[in-house]
Amino acid sequence: MDKLKSESSKLLCGSSSKVETTTPITFVLLLSTFAAACGSIAYGFAVGYSSPAEAGIMDDLGLSLANYSAFSSILTLGGAIGALISGRVAESVGRRVTMWLLELCFIIGWLSIIFAKNIWWLNAGRLLMGIGAGLHCYVAPIYVAEITPKNIRGGSTAAVTFTVSCAFSVMFFAGNFFTWRKLAVIGSIPCFIHVVCIFFIPESPRWLAKVGKGKEVEASLLCLRGDNYDVSQEADEIKDYTETNQKLTEFRFLDLFNLKYAHSLIVGVGLMLLVQFGGTDGISSFAGSIFKAAGCSTGFASTMMAMIQLPFAASSVLLMDNTGRRPLLMVTATGACLGSFLVGLGFLFQDYQQSKELTATLVFTGILVYSACFSAGMGGTPWVIMSEIFPINIKGQGGTLVTLANWFSSWIVTYSFNFIFQWSSVGVFFVFAIFCASIVFFVAKFVPETKGRTLEEIQASMTLLQ
Repeated sequence: MDKLKSESSKLLCGSSSKVETTTPITFVLLLSTFAAACGSIAYGFAVGYSSPAEAGIMDDLGLSLANYSAFSSILTLGGAIGALISGRVAESVGRRVTMWLLELCFIIGWLSIIFAKNIWWLNAGRLLMGIGAGLHCYVAPIYVAEITPKNIRGGSTAAVTFTVSCAFSVMFFAGNFFTWRKLAVIGSIPCFIHVVCIFFIPESPRWLAKVGKGKEVEASLLCLRGDNYDVSQEADEIKDYTETNQKLTEFRFLDLFNLKYAHSLIVGVGLMLLVQFGGTDGISSFAGSIFKAAGCSTGFASTMMAMIQLPFAASSVLLMDNTGRRPLLMVTATGACLGSFLVGLGFLFQDYQQSKELTATLVFTGILVYSACFSAGMGGTPWVIMSEIFPINIKGQGGTLVTLANWFSSWIVTYSFNFIFQWSSVGVFFVFAIFCASIVFFVAKFVPETKGRTLEEIQASMTLLQ
């Protein structure tokens, strides 16, 4: 253990000088990031599908509100299943094969919805898509973080989450023009593109080092950095850090709760729980119902919600490596808190039979503020941080637990939202505001800044905190 601490200290203090501060951005690196982003598009389409498809599916198949709530939320239940196996699958077969598997789940899921004759077909397809989404939410940020150099790692990982917002917006916008079955056909398109792209991207060099394929580490790095770039120092650092961690005794899942890893675990799980209980999936899945209850024009409001997310999500790609993770997360969480408060205030005026125009304006403004802030940083930053904080020897187990926490809490919010909203439309949004405010204090207390540091530096510093 002392030897591990000594090696980790060396990495923490000296690795920055070993690896050059700038590395070339090659076509293969961009293609690899694009491939991961295609998975995010598939995920974003799946999340954004339930709101514009709600009226059509309920009318055509005669579903009750309870049935549709179950259909919408079963994506998150599948996500919890996918999250539960994500770490083991990605660590066993590699990042690329895991991406193939998740797209297979998405493709079969979309086909089941396209040809659905009853609620069982819908639920089976949605569950499969959730499993694929659970796998994606772990493997995509991990893969991108492991292949990109430190100076663009945050922006590259944020770009993957940016495509989720793009896909979400496209699905909301397309819902104004296409039936629910045609929307499902559109949702399947990025899945096939992703499958093709995976054939042309390299495996993660850090995973190759973990499974003992030392010679392939340099080959993977050369593919990512270019044949003319000297990858020997970066390869040596990856191998040394991986070997140091693997000198420990065989890791068991319960060892994840060792005090040594407490900081990483608190940060990863804490952020996911707070963000989900801040209401993101409840708002995105049932935005149409919220606007309708407030007296807004559903089509116009949903389109505006979709459109406003794009520029703010794009800004997160630029800000992630410039402002840093902590400031971006704290500012956007504050904005989301304000947005939730405005929505709750709007419905409060409605309860007291005040001006209908005032309620509609406050709810519309609040949802737009919340969506903008979520897209700008509150949504994607926790995934960036999750991909950076766990050492390679516990990355599978740690990432699995964090992703599982995300999906399980998402299922709770998504399934219960309609019922709680009907009971107290005011209270649910004030609760969301409280959770968003809690994120600010949590980040200030527990979350480290990871901007501009190698993965080995970040992980060594966090595991030394005991």
